[in-house]
Formats: sequence, C-alpha cells, structure tokens
Amino acid sequence: MSKRLTHVLTYDAPLAAVAAMLADPAFREQVCDAQGVLRHTVTIEGDAADGDLEVTVDQVQAASGIPSFAKKFVGDEINVVQTESWSSPGAGDIRVTIPGKPGDMSGTARLTESGGTTTETVTLDIKVGIPLVGGKIEGLVADLLLKALKAENRVGRDYLSR
Repeated sequence: MSKRLTHVLTYDAPLAAVAAMLADPAFREQVCDAQGVLRHTVTIEGDAADGDLEVTVDQVQAASGIPSFAKKFVGDEINVVQTESWSSPGAGDIRVTIPGKPGDMSGTARLTESGGTTTETVTLDIKVGIPLVGGKIEGLVADLLLKALKAENRVGRDYLSR
C-alpha cells in the first residue's frame, strides 16, 4: 500500500523565472527557514536553463507535534533529504528519503505556463514498509510534505514579486 500526494503551486511569473527560482540556493534556503528547520544544506549543480539540474536539500526538522507511535521510529529530530533531477526547465524527478528509516517517497514536478502564470504540479508516491502502522505514517509524511510545499509556494510568490 502507498499514499499519493498531488499538490499544485501557482506563480504569477513565466516558466523560465520559476525554473531559475527553483535553481537558486538562496530561494531553497529561504524555504528551509520558512519551515523552521533546525539545520540545512542546499547543493545545486547544473543550470536550470540547460535542463540539466540536480538539487539536493538536506534538512533536519524537530519531531515536535508528531504522534507518539511515529516518534519512536524517528526520534527527536527528522533528517529529510530531498533530491530533484531536472531533465528540462519544466520536468523534474523528485526523491525524498529519511536516511536510516524505512520508506520511499518519489515522484515528479512539472512546470507549465499559460498567459504568464506558471503552475507547478508535484506528485509524490509515499510508501512506508512498517507492519501495522505504515499506513498511518504514510499519512503523516504526506501531511508534512504538503505543509512543506505550501511553505515553498508562499516563499516562492514573495521571491518572484521582488
């Protein structure tokens, strides 16, 4: 069993500007700050305009507010590593891992532009292979990822408005 998360982020900017934003380490660091992460490292290699871009965001979040059944699996802090491989300015593959913990989160990000507005559609499949509680943890992870995407959208709208 797995859980699918699909979320649409909308930006009042052309696709090229959104792709450049997603390739900017300063933007990625602002998103981490907006999420209140404890520590983070952002690594970006390649060029968004060329369509050959690798983005890695390695962040540590406090496990506060996580239900006790899940906290015993993750501890007091959660290390989340998000890797994005963009094959074009409008298409990327996403993989999210929690090092040392069971689970797999992978999917895609697609950018489309219409009338100067760019829509980013993120689709992730979340699978946690823990008997009995895996489904509950998948739901919890989906909620955390949705919260992160909403923070990214807020920060992105502000970033693009400058």
